[in-house]
Amino acid sequence: MISKNAFRIVFMGTPEFAVESLKMLTENKYNVVAVVTNPDKPAGRGRKITESAVKQYAREQNLPVLQPENLYDQSFIQQLKELQPHLQVVVAFKILPPEVFNIPEYGTFNLHASLLPDYRGAAPINHAIINGEKKSGVTTFFLDNKVDTGKIINKKETEITPDETAGSLHDKLMSLGAELVMETIDSIIQGNYQAISQDELISSGNSLKKAPKIFKKDCRINWNNTCQEIYNFIRGLSPYPAAQTRLTNSNQISLKIYRATPEKKHHNYASGTVFSDHKSYIKIAVTDGYMNLEEIKQSGKKRMHVKEFLKGFKNIEEYKAV
Repeated sequence: MISKNAFRIVFMGTPEFAVESLKMLTENKYNVVAVVTNPDKPAGRGRKITESAVKQYAREQNLPVLQPENLYDQSFIQQLKELQPHLQVVVAFKILPPEVFNIPEYGTFNLHASLLPDYRGAAPINHAIINGEKKSGVTTFFLDNKVDTGKIINKKETEITPDETAGSLHDKLMSLGAELVMETIDSIIQGNYQAISQDELISSGNSLKKAPKIFKKDCRINWNNTCQEIYNFIRGLSPYPAAQTRLTNSNQISLKIYRATPEKKHHNYASGTVFSDHKSYIKIAVTDGYMNLEEIKQSGKKRMHVKEFLKGFKNIEEYKAV
């Protein structure tokens, strides 16, 4: 068995979600020989060149950083081979070609923010909440030729609370995932794991729940849905990319909704009808009640509480939500 200090790890990741795992490895003295992350790119209104969250942390720890423009580039692949990694760890990174993930002797594993095989795809956190799941978790699995389908090494579960948002679940899974990454590496070093084919976990006749990437067109609220469906939708897209609606009258206002409270109640109003006391609340009729808006953002303005929004908007009830 190779010692922990001699076991050479290449870490691959880009956003904040990946930083926690890298931090766990460096603080616990694992031998991270290099970090691979996305190239620097312009961001924000000023289009200032910005480093990824993973690169910023890696530089603070004096870790070598590779930023390939193309994962198929032979010079990059040669750099990886020269590092002689025993293992590659992937957390929130790009899809790797076989020529890359097959380099290490012990393979390459990925941390995924769902309980695989359900919620394969780019947005598992959002879709789990939108679908009203009561639990989620993280999974480590070896990469193979298809996305998110490789043999499972280990899992950790956590509860999705009734008021959970994508933001709060992201943070829970980020911490849980860092623990699982370390435990997975330990089990690989010690050789005491049993990788399980995902096919063995898929019941005959059952379809898997999917987690495709979410685009702007997918964020529009359907006010003909139920209180619970709309509440889950708002939570599942908060704080990013955020559920959206339009208030229409003679003109049109675009709103993002970050926080709302459902109110189940029988009524005879058309879905999308807007109610307000012009001071403290805005609520919108849905099929089985109302959705009370709390935190919103009008296009071109800052995120604010409904009370603050109403100070500068006096005729809200003349609009309809669509």
